[in-house]
Amino acid sequence: MSDASATPSEDHQARAKRLVSACQSIREQVGRIVVGQEDVVEQLLIAILAKGHCLLEGVPGLAKTLMIRTLAETMNLNFSRIQFTPDLMPADITGTDIIQENKETGHRDLVFDKGPIFTNMLLADEINRTPPKTQAALLEAMQEQEVTVGGTTYKLDAPFFVLATQNPIEQEGTYPLPEAQRDRFLFNVIVNYPSRDQEADIIDRTTSTVSAAVEAVVSGADIVECQETVRLVPLPDHVRSFVLDLVRSARPADPDCAAWVREMIDWGPGPRACQQLVLAAKARAIMNGRFHVTRDDVEALAYPVLRHRIVPTFNAEAEGVTVDQLIKRLLADIPATAGQLV
Repeated sequence: MSDASATPSEDHQARAKRLVSACQSIREQVGRIVVGQEDVVEQLLIAILAKGHCLLEGVPGLAKTLMIRTLAETMNLNFSRIQFTPDLMPADITGTDIIQENKETGHRDLVFDKGPIFTNMLLADEINRTPPKTQAALLEAMQEQEVTVGGTTYKLDAPFFVLATQNPIEQEGTYPLPEAQRDRFLFNVIVNYPSRDQEADIIDRTTSTVSAAVEAVVSGADIVECQETVRLVPLPDHVRSFVLDLVRSARPADPDCAAWVREMIDWGPGPRACQQLVLAAKARAIMNGRFHVTRDDVEALAYPVLRHRIVPTFNAEAEGVTVDQLIKRLLADIPATAGQLV
């Protein structure tokens, strides 16, 4: 049983204030370089605070790479970028054992040469451009924060995030992510075009001699503390019930699901969706200065958490029904009183 009305300790309050202050500073720094995309930046921050990975989808030129690189600089994190291509091999990501001669003894030994995955923030650029075998090289790192090569396991430094990008157009020659790997991502974030005023600002900033720089306002240790603080946020029972109702209602095999779900959804989200939706809601709550989670937090994050975990049926696709429309209908089916404190 959880109690939303429990007063957080002074230590918890102090940690929450530091988290809110850190997030505000990060947003300000990113805003110096990236125009607009406030919602995307917020979702990236939530994913990082929830200790999750993020999959970003958007057409080229929307500053996805710039946004991620700027976040890494602002957080003073080690950053690596991998350009995924059809000829990329798993060892190009994880690293490999190489034979190295000891100049003093003349002996030859196997030495592990670390790959770019040994970093804090990894940008997997156009991840769907490489075959599934290479995509799968990320699975162990994303789930366990470790890499196994040649029978030896190497731990990754904390914090560790994979922020992957996908181009929704030019699908020829691409390899869709396996469902098991998509499920490892906390969010599937859609990056949209900027507004007219924002695009005008982009032109002014990028076609003149004026340049901006960002400052590192937090450290890796600060991020780890923020992640621990997020887990201290209590989850009220009524919000937990709402999360369960929402996720379970999207499973066509569930006996309590609506009839339209069996017609429109082929596969629904698993238990990881519940876990990550709760963690993300906790992060959003504390970023907004609250030490408790509400139904609004869950509803606000339902789309990025569920849209890559729901597989529509052929009938739904034939009718042009999008996954976001299915999520909207799932939310509408749950009574307004569910998830509310009464």
